[in-house]
Amino acid sequence: MDFSVVDLSRLQFALTALYHFLFVPLTLGLSVMLVIMESLYVMTNRPIWRVITRFWAKIFGINFVLGVATGLTMEFQFGTNWSYFSQYVGDVFGAPLAIEGLMAFFMEATFVGLMFFGWEKLSKRQHLFVTFMVAVGTNLSALWILIANGWMQNPVGARFNTDTMRMEVTDFSAVLFNPVAQAKFVHTVSAGYVIASVLVLGVSAFYLLKGRWTQFAKRSMTVAAAFGLAGSLSVVVLGDESGYVLTDNQKMKLAAIEAAWHTAPAPAGITLIGLPDFETRTTRYQVEIPWVLGLISTRSLTGEVTGMSELVLKAHERISSGQIAYRAVQVLKRTPTDAAARAAFELHKRDLGYALLLKRYVADPAAATPAMIDTAAWDTVPSVPLMFWSFRLMAGIGFLMIALFTAAFIISTARRHEQYRWFLRIAVAAIPLPWLAAELGWVVAELGRQPWAIDGVLPTFLATSSLTPALLITTIVGFTALYGTLAVIEVRLILAAIAHGPVEDLPEPAPVTALPIPSLAA
Repeated sequence: MDFSVVDLSRLQFALTALYHFLFVPLTLGLSVMLVIMESLYVMTNRPIWRVITRFWAKIFGINFVLGVATGLTMEFQFGTNWSYFSQYVGDVFGAPLAIEGLMAFFMEATFVGLMFFGWEKLSKRQHLFVTFMVAVGTNLSALWILIANGWMQNPVGARFNTDTMRMEVTDFSAVLFNPVAQAKFVHTVSAGYVIASVLVLGVSAFYLLKGRWTQFAKRSMTVAAAFGLAGSLSVVVLGDESGYVLTDNQKMKLAAIEAAWHTAPAPAGITLIGLPDFETRTTRYQVEIPWVLGLISTRSLTGEVTGMSELVLKAHERISSGQIAYRAVQVLKRTPTDAAARAAFELHKRDLGYALLLKRYVADPAAATPAMIDTAAWDTVPSVPLMFWSFRLMAGIGFLMIALFTAAFIISTARRHEQYRWFLRIAVAAIPLPWLAAELGWVVAELGRQPWAIDGVLPTFLATSSLTPALLITTIVGFTALYGTLAVIEVRLILAAIAHGPVEDLPEPAPVTALPIPSLAA
């Protein structure tokens, strides 16, 4: 196989996915913030809350259009660039995506139109219901997509059918309530809430620095501060829960994140900083805090965090077991009624995917040499330096967001926004940070799963289509040019909307002048 095709296919999908996720979290967060803002309008009947809602709905609409366009392209790539992936696991992976389109996306798209064009045709309560349904549809879309992605991380509720040579669903409830998918959903959605809150906070701070639309800005900043503080705390708490889930379901990813080369005595310490070295399989200059990793990952003082070396030995065993399953499958393809082959497959079927790792080195995994098996076992270790530093930068930004929103909440409560110009400048400068953290989160999630397209089931290098490097380079250049143009258009539209300000400007209150008091002499 041509591994340049594999690398280029991965690059194209990574660029598309990372670009798409620039828009998704803002859509998730703004949809809920719009519900909060419009609820305040309905409850107070104050026109300024209508102005606030309509302005941020405009930003939501610009972002929503780009999110839909890039999301559709990404889904089509499963058929164009990853055809064997689609053929092998499409019966499982395609179900949540189909439900997302039928249930969530159609509902979201329908109510988005009503939200934008129904202000003068619906009552206040009816329009609030429409906005609420947009938020529900948006978050349901994220749920079903992350259920599909969670199955790639932890493929439960499915089995390999030797008659069709494909993975098939055996328990859809297991797919739906996959612990990895549920943890990813709440963590991802919370990150979206933080991103939207930072944008609202930063734009409001910009207006206050310029002394423009201050009534609008102060109220928007108050909502962003409260919502963002709750969201940033949730991101950290739910991120901790995601780490706990990794302990049971993705041990290698957790070990790579923490540069745990060997199993440490319980409870393991957490490495704050260091320089992971894959050649020597050590972490130089590490600064470690005792016990913390064991407490986070196992919720106990006695649970162990398995190191990468021990996990590689386990992978070695599973590859040898998978070879037996692979040989049994070859027999069953020719003679489906062979009882001995069926028995051997049933006993070792859980490890079939590990045998497929050997196809990187030999056409027939059953004929692999011990050296090939050793190399394939070490292939299950992802890029440790990339995982180590991506996670720490992401987590560091998460804690900075808590500090930012805590300060914003205190300042908003005191109602002395203009006195803290230093903070307003920080709020404007902080706008890109949560986007960076979100992208790093996906780097950790997806590269931490390598070398698997479906963890333990299908190696990434076997999942691609039969394409040529020239074709892939052409499409990468084309997508980059197209998406770059669309990005410039969106940024210009958003900046123009911000420069124009609220759709319905509220006049600043006129200063009250004292009436002249008649003289007694007069």
